[in-house]
Amino acid sequence: MHSGYGTREVIRGVSLSLGAGEIVAMIGPNGAGKSTLLRTIFGFLRPTRGTLHLDGESIAGVRPHQMVRRGIAYVMQGHNVLPGLSVEDNLQLGAYVRVDRQVRTDLDRLLEQFPILQARRRQKAGVLSGGERRILELARVLLQRPKVVLLDEPTLGLAPRMIDQVYDVVHSVKGAGVAVFVVEQNVRTALRHAHRACVLEQGTVRFEGRGEEMLQHPEVKRVYLGG
Repeated sequence: MHSGYGTREVIRGVSLSLGAGEIVAMIGPNGAGKSTLLRTIFGFLRPTRGTLHLDGESIAGVRPHQMVRRGIAYVMQGHNVLPGLSVEDNLQLGAYVRVDRQVRTDLDRLLEQFPILQARRRQKAGVLSGGERRILELARVLLQRPKVVLLDEPTLGLAPRMIDQVYDVVHSVKGAGVAVFVVEQNVRTALRHAHRACVLEQGTVRFEGRGEEMLQHPEVKRVYLGG
């Protein structure tokens, strides 16, 4: 797949696949095209060449709001909660595309699954720490019942203890049979948790393999892990 902005091509011949219940990580330097790739998958950008499929059906050119309805969720960089609403109300926003009658049951189950949110369910989301807001965003995704979750720098700016908690939630998402595609600057953490990983440099995939293998890859160690 190729993609970019106007005549400027940023993604050049990237080929990826995601399986249900799998975490795939993408690492690479700033400006490599990682966020552009996520934006293309979610429909903010249209591929200039190549194909994009979900369950065998082409989704190239599908708009973002339609991507959500087709089962793709996108957790962007930064914090995307509504600070003036309660934690519970923020969670309920994750179910806005659903028309079934199981939302309340799923919400209660979700709060039981994440005690940190249960304890603050009536509080405004604006009082949460950065890590707690990220957990809220990820938990909210589960109410969408997605097939694919795209994560852009989910641990950016978080304290080490919160990074572990965030990845606990990522594994909960994966455990629900969801394919997770995560872009990370926290390379060691990403590779440690990923089933598969790839390195994007200048818009192309330079290395790819199992997460554990990439941790031991000589070039990956030298450039991204400090030797």
